[in-house]
Amino acid sequence: MLVHPQFDPIAISLGPLAVHWYGLTYLAAFGLFLWLANLKVRQPQFAAAGWAKRDVDDLLFFGVLGVVLGGRLGYVLFYKPDYYLHHLGEVLAVWKGGMAFHGGLLGVLVAMALFARLRGRKFFEVTDLIAPCVPTGLAAGRIGNFINGELWGRAADPSLPWAMIFPQAGDGGVPRHPSQLYQFLGEGLLLFVVLWFYAKKPRATGQVSGVFLIGYGLMRFLAEFFREPDDFLGLRAFNLSQGQWLSLPMIAAGGLIWLWASRRQAN
Repeated sequence: MLVHPQFDPIAISLGPLAVHWYGLTYLAAFGLFLWLANLKVRQPQFAAAGWAKRDVDDLLFFGVLGVVLGGRLGYVLFYKPDYYLHHLGEVLAVWKGGMAFHGGLLGVLVAMALFARLRGRKFFEVTDLIAPCVPTGLAAGRIGNFINGELWGRAADPSLPWAMIFPQAGDGGVPRHPSQLYQFLGEGLLLFVVLWFYAKKPRATGQVSGVFLIGYGLMRFLAEFFREPDDFLGLRAFNLSQGQWLSLPMIAAGGLIWLWASRRQAN
């Protein structure tokens, strides 16, 4: 049985300045996006449509705004609406923690819609470009969760070779699934490989976006079976977590978008 290494959350300390590992994983996520998106715009289908490095830089700016604002508002609305209704002054207090991927996704979609409108491009053309570049950022975020020892998994069989005790859980040493690493592998690395190779060939506009929604929704839905539900929510209807219920519409939307794009191509 393993014990969480209890990393110091501060990676670098220079006098009063402290750089946290979680912040560095965000920087890694943005850096990976820039690198991968610049590779994408060089592909024939995007280069022929006039995409350039300047567009990638602007996409990152819009995307960061969408992630931060959407992620925070998603957490407020999806996870603690009653609390924040009575503590409106804390809604934008991101430094106190609390971000939701599904909210961040909605925020990015709004940001990409605005970008598409300003640049005169099709919405799904934009999302098809960025979709394969997102999973590596998700992987970096899950490494940050693991370093912080947060979002740990459900209780595991002690005989499981990688079962891990998370002292932060305050449960007296219950062995748990390191679900952050499961998500790193599933919604991060595996989803990246699938999307990158799927998108290497020209696809109907919208198909890559559809595969992203299906892939992430499935990976997140499965990972939630091993992740400890939020203590202030517990399990919802049919013993599914809030994350699973939020993932189901993603899977359905992804399937509908993929079918719509395929039929448009066939016609």
